[in-house]
Amino acid sequence: MQQQNNPSDNTSFLKTSNIYASSTVFSAVEIGTEFNDSSIVASVYADLLPSYVVVLGDSASSGKTTWTSSPYLASYYLSTYLVRPSTVMSAPDTFGELGLSIIGMGTQYPPHKLESGCLEILRKRYYPESAPMSKVLSINRFTGIETRSSIGTPDHPIVNQDKAPSIAELHALFLSEGVPLAVRAARKAIDEARIDLSEITHIVSNTCTDSANPGYDHYVAKELGITHPVEKFLLHGIGCSGGLAVLRTAANLALGHTARGKPARVLCVTLEICSTLVRSELDSIHQNQETRIGLALFSDCASAAVLSNGIGIGVSTSGRNPPAEPIYELLGWQHRIIPDTDEDLGFDVDPLGWKVVLSPRVPKLATSVVPPTFADLLASLPALPLSYRNPDDFDWAMHPGGATILTMAEKAMRIVPAHMRASYDTYINHGNSSSATIFSVMDRLRHKDMDALAPDGRVRDYVVGCAFGPGITVEMCMLKRNLGARDITAGLQTPPETESEGSRSELDEDANSMGYTAAGSGMEDIASRPAAGTGAGGTRHLEQRRGRARDDAFIAEELEQLDLD
Repeated sequence: MQQQNNPSDNTSFLKTSNIYASSTVFSAVEIGTEFNDSSIVASVYADLLPSYVVVLGDSASSGKTTWTSSPYLASYYLSTYLVRPSTVMSAPDTFGELGLSIIGMGTQYPPHKLESGCLEILRKRYYPESAPMSKVLSINRFTGIETRSSIGTPDHPIVNQDKAPSIAELHALFLSEGVPLAVRAARKAIDEARIDLSEITHIVSNTCTDSANPGYDHYVAKELGITHPVEKFLLHGIGCSGGLAVLRTAANLALGHTARGKPARVLCVTLEICSTLVRSELDSIHQNQETRIGLALFSDCASAAVLSNGIGIGVSTSGRNPPAEPIYELLGWQHRIIPDTDEDLGFDVDPLGWKVVLSPRVPKLATSVVPPTFADLLASLPALPLSYRNPDDFDWAMHPGGATILTMAEKAMRIVPAHMRASYDTYINHGNSSSATIFSVMDRLRHKDMDALAPDGRVRDYVVGCAFGPGITVEMCMLKRNLGARDITAGLQTPPETESEGSRSELDEDANSMGYTAAGSGMEDIASRPAAGTGAGGTRHLEQRRGRARDDAFIAEELEQLDLD
């Protein structure tokens, strides 16, 4: 069938295409079957490749047409927009050849590991028993996290004062303990990128656990020895989505240099010191009788990446030859905000640091926006191979905000834990380090032991990066892996599914409304799956943790009426 060059007549277009698809088919679009005359999918040929066009709108003047070569996207649009055909043919925004690649990555965790019993140590020292405190400590044992990385232990002076540390004390510790982590992560990325400091054109950084002038990025640049003029940007107020927001900002800056014919080597840095807020969180639990679980999830980390626009490759002034091969090519990205969710996820300023805002709605809200964001991302990348059209065609670098978010994302996208193996590995062994986590996940994913755990034994060439932040905001990007740029470390575990991060009461209904069903999709309960490895830094097997979680009635009782605000 030929594509309509000027389909200004709706009737003639329909007569010519004469092909319909069901708005109730979700796994693929069945061409040639008419179920609902209020929405259509026409099979056409564009650039000699089979494509679908989903015609949306209720009139020729107000409608729009979305082009896609993916049955998944066609079915998604049909299930979302049950509207009448129109003939307004306008292609969606698409990414061309950007020439952007990540050529170096680095992750630096602090040396200490906090197990679940560490919270009980501090509770016994400074707080009486109470129902909210007991509930939080019970939840803490079932997060699926083996250890959380931290700059200190329960004996660190900052958490053993009469009162919780002030913002001034937290800032001083952020500079003395956190900045060195960021410097080490940045040096790892720079070394792998094989560039000289003089080649760095921009530094884009982020944190949500410190705020001062100058920002911490000033001290990172100083400690690295960067003395030439560098454009610096410090992002704030974006929480766990900060890592991908940094990458998106770096990409736009690099493209600006590309337009001017100039090389760009953008150093991306994220740093979070969350563990020092434990006393402030325990104070709120005790004083306000609140149930707050942020202190059971968050950890400390610094991570970095070097983004290149490819201009000037091979003419490096560093003398480091040959130039570094790309780790990932950055192909495109999406950014969206869920309306009316300002109060669901945040980090409120407080005289004693910051207070985590985490409502029970977060897992459901965050994962509900993944399918449409993925659909838009896929639609913006028409040059992807035809074998990459559905969520399970890709590997996923998902920000591990919590075990429930990961498992709900699996079910929403009909993927399995192995698609997000690096996310689970990072979550189990280090916890949630806010904005610094996503680069850590991307770094971990490229290691050979992660490849051995790929679903069906097939490592995907393309990776979807995804993270959530206050707003609620979702950041998503498409990466193409260079499978030659890998390293070797150890192990994967998959945590048991818990409800510690929020409510899941309407998950199945929501999944069905998006056209997905759990039956036959391999979405069995994560708690029933065996661990695939021992995990770097993990000291206990998942079977032991599952044994502690078998009393479902107890868990339900602890989580009933959970209020995380």
